[in-house]
Amino acid sequence: MEVKKTPIKKAKPAVQSTVKSAAKATAKRVPKIAPKPYHHGNLRESLLAAADAVLAERGAQGITLRDVAKAAGVSHAAPYHHFASLNELLAVVAERAFTTLGDALEQVSAEPDTGERLLKINGTYVACARAQPAQFRLMFGPLLTHKAEHPALKAAAERAFGCVLAAACAHDPKNGPVLALTGWSLAHGLSNLLIDGALEDLPVKVENPEALARQLALRALGL
Repeated sequence: MEVKKTPIKKAKPAVQSTVKSAAKATAKRVPKIAPKPYHHGNLRESLLAAADAVLAERGAQGITLRDVAKAAGVSHAAPYHHFASLNELLAVVAERAFTTLGDALEQVSAEPDTGERLLKINGTYVACARAQPAQFRLMFGPLLTHKAEHPALKAAAERAFGCVLAAACAHDPKNGPVLALTGWSLAHGLSNLLIDGALEDLPVKVENPEALARQLALRALGL
């Protein structure tokens, strides 16, 4: 008597079956996450704000595009969509700082008395420098010697000095340019001394930097 053989189906390996089942179950539980874009809506402004923060912490000598990108919360390549190099980014930061300074100087230039106008310009310059010392260092650092490569930076820097020159010429038309350079140098030097803390250990006590700025400007004006 011939016995019919019933074909036996090969069983799938238990491990393979378990993995596939787990994968299917996981796919049902975990929703698919859409890929995030490489940047958010206002990348350029975010990078500039991040550059200001990193600059204040490390100074112009210690800043990198990678640091700026990290502070802004974007990929390391993201800054290159707006800035070709670190210097290009820093040039915009310096330009904005000069614009802030120019705006402040223009505001006090509305003072009708020409002598008082120069005194206020001097004090405002020192105050702006002390308010943002890292930006102040950047504004007048090595980057400024290449300002011709950055027209917007050049224009902002010239506008700020233009406020000083116009006020000096209004006060003394004959000696205005020399007076402007004198006042600019005085305010710039005092700003650096105050930022560096160089006046703190002198035998001459300086209690009020604002008052000192005015006193020195009065001496420069011969008042």
